[in-house]
Amino acid sequence: MTSRFTELVVDCHDPERLAAFWCAALDFKVIDRSEGKVEIGSWEPTVEEVRARQMPPTVVFIRVPEGKAVKNRLHLDVSPIDSTTDDEVTRLLGLGATKVDVGQGAGRNWVVMADPEGNEFDVLRTVAPSTG
Repeated sequence: MTSRFTELVVDCHDPERLAAFWCAALDFKVIDRSEGKVEIGSWEPTVEEVRARQMPPTVVFIRVPEGKAVKNRLHLDVSPIDSTTDDEVTRLLGLGATKVDVGQGAGRNWVVMADPEGNEFDVLRTVAPSTG
């Protein structure tokens, strides 16, 4: 017997706002929504596909009353696929992200950011094809 990693759940105040941010950031789409919950992903899961192989998890934003209190114990890492890391950071800032300092120090090859509700994530090195 085994399990599959099918969903990453994020507690938040405004599921619609965070879903919109992450859809724009990751080129995902909303695949389900109900009262206080929005699920996004790059694909629409079916039981057959989930049983057949490990697929990328969806992200589910659920409304909760309490706010974020401390640095995340779990965070997302994203890698630009068609731009530089600096260009992607600029794009994400335009979508509502902010740069944050979680003690990472200077000179790192990644950038720590936070989504519109303060959830930290890292922008890693680009995986865009080299132009040289």
